[in-house]
Amino acid sequence: MRNTLGDLNNHLFAQLERLSDEDLKGEELSQEIHRAKAVSDVATQIISNGSLVLRAKTAYEENMEANATKPKMLEG
Repeated sequence: MRNTLGDLNNHLFAQLERLSDEDLKGEELSQEIHRAKAVSDVATQIISNGSLVLRAKTAYEENMEANATKPKMLEG
């Protein structure tokens, strides 16, 4: 199974729909709020990890471009 950021987006919107259910009351509402907090915490970590990967890839590519354009006499 391979999850994507699109899947995460769908899960977040589904959670929002569950929280918007006006029929939820009392303990059921409390449990759904607790669940939403957990989903939000995991989503935050996934997004943070994706951001780190993107920054690392960008830095790597910028470094490769800089090395490709460095004059031969400066290599060494």
